[in-house]
Order: sequence, then C-alpha cells, then structure tokens
Amino acid sequence: MQIGNVTTPFGRRPMSLALVKGQRDAAQIKAGKTAEKWKVFRDVCEARALLGLQDRALAVLDALLSFYPESQLSEEFGMVVFPSNAQLSVRAHGITGTTLRRQLAALVDAGLVHRRDSPNGKRYAHRGREGEIEQAFGFSLAPLLARVEELAQLAQQVAEERRLFKRAREALTICRRDVRKLITAAVEEGADGDWEAIEAMYIAALAKLPRNPRHDDVVSALDEMTLLREEVVNLLETQQNTENTDGNGSRNGCHIQNSKPESINESEPRSEKEQGGRLAEEPKPMAETREPFPLSMVLRACPEIVMYGPGGAITHWRELMTAAVVVRSSLGVSPSAYQDACDVMGPENAATALACILERAGHINSAGGYLRDLTRKAARGEFGLGPMLMALLKVHVGGDRKSA
Repeated sequence: MQIGNVTTPFGRRPMSLALVKGQRDAAQIKAGKTAEKWKVFRDVCEARALLGLQDRALAVLDALLSFYPESQLSEEFGMVVFPSNAQLSVRAHGITGTTLRRQLAALVDAGLVHRRDSPNGKRYAHRGREGEIEQAFGFSLAPLLARVEELAQLAQQVAEERRLFKRAREALTICRRDVRKLITAAVEEGADGDWEAIEAMYIAALAKLPRNPRHDDVVSALDEMTLLREEVVNLLETQQNTENTDGNGSRNGCHIQNSKPESINESEPRSEKEQGGRLAEEPKPMAETREPFPLSMVLRACPEIVMYGPGGAITHWRELMTAAVVVRSSLGVSPSAYQDACDVMGPENAATALACILERAGHINSAGGYLRDLTRKAARGEFGLGPMLMALLKVHVGGDRKSA
C-alpha cells in the first residue's frame, strides 16, 4: 500500500500544499498505534463545528467507516476503503450523488480522509494469490488515526464550552427572575426608588441578547443583570435600614433625617461659596470593592470616554485605562491624585471613576479635588462606584426612552 507516499487526486481535482502536509503527517503514524473507530467518529461528531462539517458529512464518514472491516483503526489491517458512490449512497441513507461528492470533498478539506486515486479514478483493490489486499485505491482513513488525540481534545473542548454555556444560561435565568420579582415586589409595596428607570435598565439589558445568543452574549448579559440585581438589593436594604433606624430614633425621642441612596449630583463636592460657607454633607457610608464593574456597563454609563480610546474606540479594560490617562490630563487631574486613586480603588475602578467625572465635568468645580475626595472616602470604605454608574445609566436610558 502507498501509505507513506504523497499522491495527487485524479482528473480536475486540485492539489494543495495543505493536502501534501496532511498526507505527510498521516504517514508518520507510530508503529502499532490503534484507535477504536466509532470512538473516533463520536469525537468528530462532537467537534464538527470546529472542523467546519455539516451533519451530512458525518453521515458520509459513518458510511466510509462501515466499509472498514475491523473495529480498530490500524495500519496492520490497511487504511484504505474503496466503496463505489452507489454503495456509499445506500449506507449514507440515500444521499444524492451531487451531495455525496460535495460532502466527500468536505471531509478531505477537513483533513479527516485522504484520496488514494487510481490511474483512472476508479476505486478498487489489487489482491494477492491468497486473497490479501496488496494495493487499494479509494479513501484513506489514516488521518483519523494520526489525529486521534487532537480530535479527542477538540471534543472535550466543545463539551466544556457547552457545559459553561449551560451554566451561564441557568445563572442568567435565575438572575432575571430575581430582578423581575424584586422590582415587582418593590412597586407593589410602595418602596421608594425610581423603579421605572430600573425597569428600563432591565429591559435594555435583555434587549441586547440576540435570538440565538452565543456564550459571550450570555456572559455579558449576566454581568449586567448581576450588577442590576446587586443595586436593587442594596437599594431595598438601605431603605429597610433607614426605616429601622427611624423607628429606633422615634422610640428614643430622637429625630433622624431620612436619606435615600445618593445620586451623582449629591456626591459631588461644591465650593464653600456655592454652599454658602458650609461644607457639603458627607454621603452615607457604603461598602467598596476593588473588583471592576462589567466594561459594557461602564461604557453605557460613560459613553464620553470612548472618543479618548485608541482609534476612538474601547473594547477592553487596557484601552479604557489608556483613555483615562488622556482624560486625566484634559481634566487637570494631577498624576499623583490619579495614582492614589489607582492604589486605593484599583486601576480599573480608578479609570471608571474618571469616566464618571468626565460625564459630569460641567457640574464639578475641581476634577482633581473631587477625585482625591472620592479616594479618601474609598479608603475609609465610604464610597462605592455603583450608585454613580446607576445614576448615569438612568440618565442615558431615560434619554434614549424619551427620544424613541
């Protein structure tokens, strides 16, 4: 047999360097190597999307393997099968001749089988006096044996991606349910808050999901929905804590001013002149985390910073942090102030804070002083980016809804 030789296809079928490489690789099979043919076939079925194969191509491969007499692929038994197109069509569930030829070409292009064409293009075998096959012309299954480990790895990769995708969809379903029911409960029980705007954010996050979402689409939606759920829970907990404090104060004869979660306007410092000689009231303490918010959420809340990104676009955190350095300079924030913010909040959150400041630059007297104030509060655990982002999201979502 001509397993170790490079052969060219019959007639007008073209030859390519990729086919040469594939045949050379298949010729390097280690002596004694075997593989269970239907296990290899299952791996190919699992990895068909990565291999660029359709279901009909798998049916044709199944038919080719059925003509291999042994259960184990091995060079000891020969690697070439030579059925006619009519025989292949029958075993491939009656596939038409045109479709059969197209799917055979797809298997060759995917590097799963090789052609061993005879001088006249027919498929047949030469047998010895004892009936053993001395030379066969048809399709070589050697690439399947040569790539058995690679195909198994591709199948495992697809299975793992499917598992992660399923988990992400389940998590998104639970998160959607939580947000939906929390908003409904808050509205029905008259809880304070702009629930119409929060509802609009919920709908906007889901509207971005395509009809047939990919894993990245689901993860992005899950990030936004998780953040929205956290903000809704924080809002309800803050209100509950305030109500409890008010109740305790009333019983003790004390008056405690009721407060709502601060908006971005309430958290921005003003000059003493603007405050009539009095310092702005300190915001209510809140927990801070160095874990960054989803980049898609930050860019929706702070679209102005996108034009400062490389090439006028921001696609990942490194580009946002690069844009933040440009914004820092344009806003007059000193390098030391920004470095302090990075040390305390983390570089991603510091860049997010600058993006928020840029959105409200017209309402802030000193961007550098404001950032230092936020940094000090973050160091004491009294500042979180969540309310700032939610307030800006509410502005943009509300504006989009009015213009629609």
